[in-house]
Amino acid sequence: MIDPGPCPYNVLMKKVVHAVCSHDCPDACGILVTVEDGRATRVQGDPAHPVTRGFLCAKVTKYLDRVYSPDRVMHPMRRSAPKGQGKGDASDFTQISWDEALDEISSRFKKISDEFGPEAILPYSYAGNMGVLSYSGMAHRFFHRLGASQLDRTICASAGGAGMVTVTGRNVGTEPQQFRDSKYIIAWGANIHATNVHLWPFIAEARRNGAKLVVIDPYKTRTAKSADWYLPINPGTDVALALAMMHVIINEKLYNQDYVSKYTLGFEQLRQRVQEYPPEKVAAWTGISADDIRKLAREYATVRPAVIRVNYGVQRSQNGGSAIRAIAMLPCITGSWAEVGGGLQLSTSGAFYLNMHALDRPDLMRKSPLGRAARVVNMSELGRALNILSDPPVKAIFVYNSNPAVVAPNHNDVVRGFMRPDLFTVVHEQFFTDTTTYADIVLPATTFLEHKDLNKAYGHTYLQISNQAIAPLGESKSNTEVFRDLAQKMGFTDDCFEQTTDDVIDATLTRAENQQLPKGWERWMEGMTRERLEKEGHVRLNLGEGPFLPFAKGGFATPSGKAELYSESLAAQGMDPVVSFVPAEESRLSQGAKKFPLELLARKADNFLNSSFTNIPSIQKMEHPELLEISTADAQRRNIHEGDWVRVFNGRGEVRLRAHVNGAVQPGVVAARLNAARFAPDGNSINVLTSETLTDIGGGATFYSCLVEVEASAKPARNMNAAAKS
Repeated sequence: MIDPGPCPYNVLMKKVVHAVCSHDCPDACGILVTVEDGRATRVQGDPAHPVTRGFLCAKVTKYLDRVYSPDRVMHPMRRSAPKGQGKGDASDFTQISWDEALDEISSRFKKISDEFGPEAILPYSYAGNMGVLSYSGMAHRFFHRLGASQLDRTICASAGGAGMVTVTGRNVGTEPQQFRDSKYIIAWGANIHATNVHLWPFIAEARRNGAKLVVIDPYKTRTAKSADWYLPINPGTDVALALAMMHVIINEKLYNQDYVSKYTLGFEQLRQRVQEYPPEKVAAWTGISADDIRKLAREYATVRPAVIRVNYGVQRSQNGGSAIRAIAMLPCITGSWAEVGGGLQLSTSGAFYLNMHALDRPDLMRKSPLGRAARVVNMSELGRALNILSDPPVKAIFVYNSNPAVVAPNHNDVVRGFMRPDLFTVVHEQFFTDTTTYADIVLPATTFLEHKDLNKAYGHTYLQISNQAIAPLGESKSNTEVFRDLAQKMGFTDDCFEQTTDDVIDATLTRAENQQLPKGWERWMEGMTRERLEKEGHVRLNLGEGPFLPFAKGGFATPSGKAELYSESLAAQGMDPVVSFVPAEESRLSQGAKKFPLELLARKADNFLNSSFTNIPSIQKMEHPELLEISTADAQRRNIHEGDWVRVFNGRGEVRLRAHVNGAVQPGVVAARLNAARFAPDGNSINVLTSETLTDIGGGATFYSCLVEVEASAKPARNMNAAAKS
């Protein structure tokens, strides 16, 4: 912090505060916030952070546009217009006090709990704020104590995380700094330029030193355009490609026999399985030629060190858990885990051993009237939960850190659920969104500049404190404050609801009792205290001097202590204990393709973050979410031309977009970007087309297993509530 020293009355006070970007991104950037006379006047990257190194993405560079937007929700609001109607902004609501808002929420929660049981109340949240306390903490304590339905937070990463854990036991991977030492880098479903931008300089350094960058992706992303070799792959066929690579590596004896014999389990079963996946057979599924599959496998196995950056897009297909499981086997059979600049990164989040019991207090959980723990609702099936779930039905939903009326799959069913007159909906938000359109109560939320939090990362291994830089705008409150206050209104007297933010951070950094960790891993969090983090800003986990090689000598966090190429756990669940390719129910390989022949990539925009930032004019100018990208061949077959309005449809819904005939997608694939429905041409989210089908492992959302048809259409009439009225 800069000390301005003695200051005359007419001179502005100036300071620089260390904060952390808490939006859903692997980079968790260290940020310096310049504050003058109580107002943030500049945000910049912290040059001292060893990974994020002083630069920010285009979104956060303009972050003050978000903080000081005139559209911020500044006060608690109660609905006055009919639900789902009106303008979708403050004019639909009447301002009330915090006491009035909390009294109404607590009163409704008590009444619903008495009549239907507390499981009729559902929390709904995800990673709109990735701060440790903001993500869970007091909110989880509150809903545990209430006995509400619990939320299975699956919408983004559960399938990939579960697939990775079946092989390595923990979501731990190669540190980004090591990518500079790599000679062969595979970006597998990873648009690093857009969604992991602070990894790119390390890759650029490696390429200057002779490394080769290979990109495997069904969409020609910014990263693919920059690659040395781009391999377009048909959606949902990544499992087959990984198995074909292992077919080549094993049959040509390019695997590391010493590493395999010492540190893996089930290699013989894998050897037998890959015989079913020769490159010629797999080429027909993936769209990648047999020669290219062989070349990729040989180069990956022989150019050392080789590293894979696989991202979560791969696991958003129906076989997504198996896809990550198969890809995670590759460094295990080549032994690249033992090399600096080798291995694989999906996430580094598993390296942070925080005391989640002290943070979330699951011991507060009230048993249901049936004498069991509260039921668990999968967030990727929200439409089903709001419309079909019974015994008890969902009668109240509290939304924070999320915007389900646009990001959840099967958008039309989700909106129909929110339109129920008997559903009491509370939304804690910074802006009016698609979800607040259906809210009964809207509560103003802070940005990460306006509260203190503890921040880990899933793209590096530095723990950080994000300090409060400015006072909350208007009457906005953090998640911690809201649920602390609501607990008091509900009459919860447990001591944990009296804890301050610093108290909660201290408890979270205290080692949990009886925590079972692989040998040596218990040291990773030693010495991590709030005081140290406040002083230093960012602190690397205690991973030893030099490069971090978590599995150089085995030490996997699996039951066997080895990389499990054969999983007894999966076998016990009646699942394939090795891995195999099963085409998605919605793919060109399925019967559904006869009616809906195009595979839709309902992809994320490069410059939005899911639905965050979609309302900021300076960011809107950087995107074109109204476009449907379609190949020349598919466009010509349908008499569609550049700029034409088109109708994209399947059995679940339809959306109208403007055709962009280009080279970013292969024939048989179309792509559209997620946008807030309120800003879409026809008032619909692209998620009107996606289903609530779950992934094979981990129960995740299957946004990329989606079949559609496209036809020319007239320009859509603007309809704010298209989904609600359909």
